[in-house]
Order: sequence, then C-alpha cells, then structure tokens
Amino acid sequence: MILVIDGCKPEYLTEETAPNLFRLAEEKGFAKRVQCAMPSVTNVNHACILSGKWPEETMITGNYEYDPATGREGFIEERGYMKAETILERYRKWGGKTALLTVKGKVLGVYGAGADIGISAQTPEAKWLERYEIPSPPAIDSVEATRWVMEAAYRCILKDDPDLVYATTNDYVFHHFAPGAKEARAQIAAVDECIQKIAALNPERQIYITADHGMNRKSVIVNMPRLAARAGLDVYCLPPLKDRYVENHIYQEGGMLYVFLKDKSQAASFEEFARRSPYVEQVLTAQEAAAAYHLPVGQIGDYVLLAGKETAFGEVEGEVLHTESSRTHGSLYEREIPLLAIHPEKTQEHYQYHKDIAAHLIQFR
Repeated sequence: MILVIDGCKPEYLTEETAPNLFRLAEEKGFAKRVQCAMPSVTNVNHACILSGKWPEETMITGNYEYDPATGREGFIEERGYMKAETILERYRKWGGKTALLTVKGKVLGVYGAGADIGISAQTPEAKWLERYEIPSPPAIDSVEATRWVMEAAYRCILKDDPDLVYATTNDYVFHHFAPGAKEARAQIAAVDECIQKIAALNPERQIYITADHGMNRKSVIVNMPRLAARAGLDVYCLPPLKDRYVENHIYQEGGMLYVFLKDKSQAASFEEFARRSPYVEQVLTAQEAAAAYHLPVGQIGDYVLLAGKETAFGEVEGEVLHTESSRTHGSLYEREIPLLAIHPEKTQEHYQYHKDIAAHLIQFR
C-alpha cells in the first residue's frame, strides 16, 4: 500500500499526532524526511510517486497546461497526459489486482488507467459503494473526506485484498490550518487509526506513507503578468499549481511560474525585469530549470520563476496582495515531505525522494 497524504509537510505528521504510524515504522521499517519533485504540486508528484520517474519522463509539469502555438489552455484532469508507465499498470502486467482510491477526482482521471478498482470521493461509482458497503462521501473539502477515503481503503483491502493499493487524500485542511490546529490533528488522526487497522489485517504488508508536497503560509501574493505588462513586457504566465479546487487556493497562488514570451525579442528585457523583482528568488531559463529539476524543456515556457518562502505568484486584483490567510505550495520551500515505511523493499538510505518507493518496487519485483 502507498498512501499519499496530500500537502503534508513533516510538521503535521509526527510521533505525537500519529503514534501508531511511528510505532509501526520504528518496529518494522523507518521514518525520515525526503523530497518531492518540482514544482511541488499535486499532478507532478503523483506522476513521480506512481512511476518512480522524474517529470522529464512522465511529461507531467503541472495541474494546468498552455500551448503557445494555439493559445489552448486548460486543466489536466483526464487520461493521455501521463507518458510513463505507472506501478499500477506494471502490477497488472504481472497479474496483480490494483486499486486507486482518492478524494480528488482528477487523480483517478489522470492516473487511473492501471486500476482494477477506482474509487473517487468526488465522483464515486455506485458499484463500489455497494460492494464495500460504504456511504456516499462527504464534501471533499473536509476532514471527513479523509476518514471516508481511508475507511474505503480499509474495506477494499478487507474484502478484495488487492496486490497494490494506492490511496490519497485532499489538502484542503492543510491549506487552511497550520500544524497543531485541531482540524489538522484530526486529519492525521484519521490516517493513523485506519493504517493501524490495515496493518493488523496482514502484519507483513508493505505500507508506505508519504506526501505529494508540503505546505507553508504565504504573506505576499504577486500578480506577475500585471507587473510585467507595466514594464512593457508581453508574456503569458502559467502557474503549475492552478486547478479547479479554488477552495484550496482562491488566488491560484503557488511558488513557481512558467513564463512564455509572446515576443521572443524581449528575452533580455524580461530576464532583467525578473532579476530585479523583489518577489522573485530565482530566475531560470527553461534549459536551466529542466537541468536542475528534471523537467521537459519544451513544456515549461521560456523562463521559470521561483518565489521565496513567504511569497507566491497568483491571480489577484492589482499587482500585489498582502495577506494572512494564504497557505499554499509549489516552491522549493514545500519540497521536504515525510516518508514512513513499514516492511520497506530497501533500507532507508535508498530513499531520498518519494518516487524511490515505486522505483524500488518495480526493480525488485
């Protein structure tokens, strides 16, 4: 079983908040901190966790796409974008039964091709609710959604015992509550209780608990297209974090930005503008970003901008918004995540990134 706790920075998942998980990890595996892929957003990192590959091979670079040749843009929510084989597909080739359970429907939409059992809290199929005797799901922007998907995973394993189970939550709670808040603790408690039950069904089961990305508070949100326009620059800015879940980030705010120059002759001017901006921590050409973060160079614009720890790029009124209410991700500062392993395939030094889970399972099966 691979469980991805969406948006779980290490400070949420501790010995205090998840005593059962840490006890199991201490007795039968390990607990450590690893890194996710960049940008630190959902689609990119599910692709990596499921395949053991970097974005340069999965070809997933965000939650949103833009084609500068046609002007076409839209959310990435369905099959066809993922180019690397997933561990679900590999297990099916080996004759195994697979299950993917998620709160966010897009995870099943993009990555569900290899799942014999596919359950989404957002758009549940009646046949799975009936088979596993689970009630209709609650609103996905709630702690109850985590309890629901964890209980669904438990009942799926209890009844059908798939060879591989991939389950994931929603990061709504962590977008709104810091570590230590009762809501955040309740979400982790739901995971802790259910994984203990799942582990008890088969004491030899391999279980990995990780996150797709972390989460941090942001105090400044910057409308980079407007700042660029005032500087006389014609650009399209794509925030790879952008998705339909506006209840999580109402300004589509994230810590990384792909910049497409509509006028290539403005390259030097844009680079100077970006490097002088107090809101930009790193300015990389597409080639530099691809080399640094294993990204496909043809999909990330002409420049990649990275924000500081308390800054995000977003779609706000005006040019700059100062706020106390934004918690989000996408930058290097949300790259550190937890990894707890029970009966892992390899010893802990072999796991530096969450993608190493699938990489080792595929290699040694």
